Amino acid sequence: MLGAPMADGHSTGDAARAARADLKPIHVTEQAQPAPAEREAVFDVRDLSLHYGQALAISGITMPIYRNHVTAFIGPSGCGKSIRCLNRMNDLVPGAKVSGTVLFHGHDLYAPNVDPVQVRRHIGMVFQKPNPFPKSIYDNIAWGLRILGRKDDLDGRVEQALRRTALWDEVKDRLKSSGLALSGGQQQRLCIARALAVEPDVILMDEPASALDPISTTRIEDLIHELKRDYTIAIVTHNMQQAARVADMTAFFSLDVSEGKRTGVLVEYDETTAIFTRPADKRTEDYVTGRFG
Repeated sequence: MLGAPMADGHSTGDAARAARADLKPIHVTEQAQPAPAEREAVFDVRDLSLHYGQALAISGITMPIYRNHVTAFIGPSGCGKSIRCLNRMNDLVPGAKVSGTVLFHGHDLYAPNVDPVQVRRHIGMVFQKPNPFPKSIYDNIAWGLRILGRKDDLDGRVEQALRRTALWDEVKDRLKSSGLALSGGQQQRLCIARALAVEPDVILMDEPASALDPISTTRIEDLIHELKRDYTIAIVTHNMQQAARVADMTAFFSLDVSEGKRTGVLVEYDETTAIFTRPADKRTEDYVTGRFG
């Protein structure tokens, strides 16, 4: 237990802080949070486990994800912190099998009568590597709208999505140019705009800035802060400073390697400030201070 008294009258927390005095501290951006009782859970994940074939990748995950919050998933590589279970992207992986319950606004996403395509319509996804379609900037945004039959005021909808990602002024004079001609940071914002165009409730981001330069990363992080006013956002990141800057809540995952297995487990889930300044689990403290991972 962190903070337990030691024989010399100091606490283990004191010792840990002294031991990591030479490590660069992570600054946590303080963000006003509603009281826990006032938070609305968009997702209610209960005892979620994920198998790939016979291999257990994630075991027994239980946590809520709150409306208009940014929730960061952190942890070492291979610990199963993928967020693709939240919009059934794992359905596309051969051998993947989910057990447990994922409730979205109280509805079981894995119920037999639920259409995965409709799930992904409400829960958008932005991937690690920007993946614009080999189409024009305009058609990248309009593609999903056309598929859904939402062709009324298509020009206005495209403009609105590009404005929301602060991309409109940069591309408004070349909307018919290929999306692949944009810079890496612009391509990622184009992919976010494409996700926003169909008006999802939730945006999942899988390391959205890991392939970007610092300036583009800052723009993505600023965009996340703006978008959470209207959307619920979950982000996977290996960047501790990024999690501290953008997230309201942080979930730390680790690997259970006992008995020769490698299974991802949820170690701790709390407000970001608590995770980075007063973690309740020694494994969390070791990870966020750079002792492992």
